[in-house]
Amino acid sequence: MTLTLWLTFLIAAVLISVSPGAGAVNTMSNGVRFGVKRSLPAILGLQLGYGAQIVLVGAGLGALVASSATLLTVIKWIGVAYLIWLGIQKWREPVLAAEDNEQSDISPRRQFWNAALVNVTNPKATVFLIALFPQFLVADAPHGPQLVTMGTTLILVDCLVMLGYALLASQLLRFMTTPRRQRQMNRLFGGLFVTAAVALASFKRA
Repeated sequence: MTLTLWLTFLIAAVLISVSPGAGAVNTMSNGVRFGVKRSLPAILGLQLGYGAQIVLVGAGLGALVASSATLLTVIKWIGVAYLIWLGIQKWREPVLAAEDNEQSDISPRRQFWNAALVNVTNPKATVFLIALFPQFLVADAPHGPQLVTMGTTLILVDCLVMLGYALLASQLLRFMTTPRRQRQMNRLFGGLFVTAAVALASFKRA
């Protein structure tokens, strides 16, 4: 890829990551409750799911998924069900005493895999990547290095953007000083997860 082409792709990658979605909701939810540092496992989990999507498309399997209405529908509804489950869990999440904010029964490993599944079960990412990559691939050059470059760029940009979301959300920690405020925040993010599920459910392949 030429520098000009890569910079154009970089701008596209930033716009993709900044646009709100299930991953951003997951990151902000963790950022509000745990702060930036303890949100890192979830952010890394999102990148694992994103990386799986990139490899899927890069290997050509993404085209198979996108061309199979049945397979795409199955993946979509798994994602919808999972986001609704996350929303219910967040809505019902117990409030914490101030001294318990640094302690939680949600382990880093669980945060990691929860977040990974959010991105893995998002067929919108598969279809989007299938549409994006061909726009930047140089046809008469080896595709492998180009796909690695684009995949690495997407993941690094998304990491930085998710860190920004977590940092922004973590600023709300100081306002969560009462059980009532914590409960309101839990229900807000529970509602956002369900909203993301509805958006995914309404997604139709072009």
